Amino acid sequence: MQTIAAHWDGGPGPWILLFPLIWAAVVVGGVALLRRTVWRGRRGPWSAAHDARPTGDSPIAVLGRRFASGEIDEDEYWRRLSVLDEQFGRTGKGGAA
Repeated sequence: MQTIAAHWDGGPGPWILLFPLIWAAVVVGGVALLRRTVWRGRRGPWSAAHDARPTGDSPIAVLGRRFASGEIDEDEYWRRLSVLDEQFGRTGKGGAA
């Protein structure tokens, strides 16, 4: 029976070059998996200097979420929305007077 090592005079042969490529693929795949799952949403200390936006949602979005979840009724929603429209203004399509 002839082995691979015996075929190339006892050396490992050119197929040995695949091992570094396989390990590089494993490392790149692991980093990509971590970036898409564990590290998503986390911010390092360097990002605070470049991001001057507030971290929370807009008050109108919060109000819509509270109405959708049933925390407030329709009358309260429209009353608060009119106050927020006066203070923040409505952005986007649709006529807001």
